[in-house]
Amino acid sequence: MTWIDISQTLTDDTAHWPEDAPFSFELPVTKAETGSVNIGKITTSTHTGTHIDAPFHFDEAGGTVETLDINRYIGDATIISVYDTEVITKPMLSSFEIKGTILLIKTQDAYDTETFPETVPVLDGDAVEYLASAGIKLFGIDVPSVDALDSKDLTIHHKLHQNDIMIIENVVLAGTPDGFYDFIALPLKIKGGDGSPVRAAVKAKGE
Repeated sequence: MTWIDISQTLTDDTAHWPEDAPFSFELPVTKAETGSVNIGKITTSTHTGTHIDAPFHFDEAGGTVETLDINRYIGDATIISVYDTEVITKPMLSSFEIKGTILLIKTQDAYDTETFPETVPVLDGDAVEYLASAGIKLFGIDVPSVDALDSKDLTIHHKLHQNDIMIIENVVLAGTPDGFYDFIALPLKIKGGDGSPVRAAVKAKGE
């Protein structure tokens, strides 16, 4: 079985939301000092790199990470490419064959993971309703947010949640062809967490 890693590598240079804590890894305890082990320490926002949003991220009454059903993050996925648009619409989505409960949208062929983007493409409301009608339960995209980066009301986050669709952001899909895949991206079981980094991977159907 050939699994393809579609998660960002986290480094001290990984782009992060300007107001968030950047990712940092250090090695405060070394094998040279202890004679037995290295022990690392990480500091990061829960929304740096490839990550899931728990509903609590944008809804005070929403579920936190440890309450989420992990089965929502394992399953049959479709990857599609939608380029050169500011808004992803229902007609665009309906032109693709979508299978499974997970949809991942590729909007770019190359990634500069050290630079935070100025703008991102977003779904419109009708597109969200279309995905819900198609049975999608997890929506992923290769940018830091499903909403415009300057959005305060997070309309699409809320619209997806209202339609029982979970969110994964910053997936890395360049070099992964459109098609049908097995998918897994498990969040850490963080009590009270608003989100979590994930190690996301896909495997082409039939392999």
